[in-house]
Amino acid sequence: MQRAVLIMFVAMSLIPAGDAAGKVLSSEMGVSPVFVAWSRFAFGALMVLPFLPSGTLALLRDKRVWLRALSLTCGLTSIQFALQKAEIATVFAAFFIGPMISYILAAIFLREPVTWIRSGLILMGFMGVLMVVRPGIGGEPGVIWAVVAGLFYGAFLTMSRWLSDVGKPMALTFSQLFISALALLPFGLSTLPPLTTATATLTLTSTLCSMLGNLLLLYAYRLAPATRLAPLVYFQLIAAVLLGWIVFADLPDVWTWAGLIVIISAGLASTRLR
Repeated sequence: MQRAVLIMFVAMSLIPAGDAAGKVLSSEMGVSPVFVAWSRFAFGALMVLPFLPSGTLALLRDKRVWLRALSLTCGLTSIQFALQKAEIATVFAAFFIGPMISYILAAIFLREPVTWIRSGLILMGFMGVLMVVRPGIGGEPGVIWAVVAGLFYGAFLTMSRWLSDVGKPMALTFSQLFISALALLPFGLSTLPPLTTATATLTLTSTLCSMLGNLLLLYAYRLAPATRLAPLVYFQLIAAVLLGWIVFADLPDVWTWAGLIVIISAGLASTRLR
């Protein structure tokens, strides 16, 4: 379990880093959020292509693999629209309805064990998110997109556990990247930005961080149940706040730090449960 925790911590730090690069592209350089999402999938698929294990292409015949990939497609595209319109910490805080959705879905559909203590810790982590977001989020377009992204991501997390034994992590990673790139291909090509060094660098950074983060996520889900790993997904919020501070000069206030302490406490306490 401790190995899964370490892998999740790294993965949950890389994914917001990719989104921070995407936010710079869309909010500061005028690049379409759809292109940011499509390029991440397309270039990610090309990056993992040389490392595919045998049987990878056979996964594409499984409708469940397509369903899982399309949930990620919708989630990642939605969060790119959110990042274009709102601060990264606020976006990720609203986005974190996802882990609670994942916990509920895993309990209902995967019949994974649920306890009152673990359920309370999930709720505690979600309350920490609300402390970060606070009342001002209602009705903002960026936050609405972030909530939609969180719903899709919660489904994706549960399906990752559901299909963890269908194929090797690298094969599953390629399937989600390839299917998503294929689904967004017409929209991505129609929104191509001017090719510059800055655009290319940020696009590749966004792609690499996202790909590595999701690959490590798959490895973690092979080691532990979704109901135990769900609270650790809140570490993305910690990374998002730090990146917002470093990259966008958005300094966390007292309430944000208090929310972060609550989230970390809930996540760590959950990992200590048997």
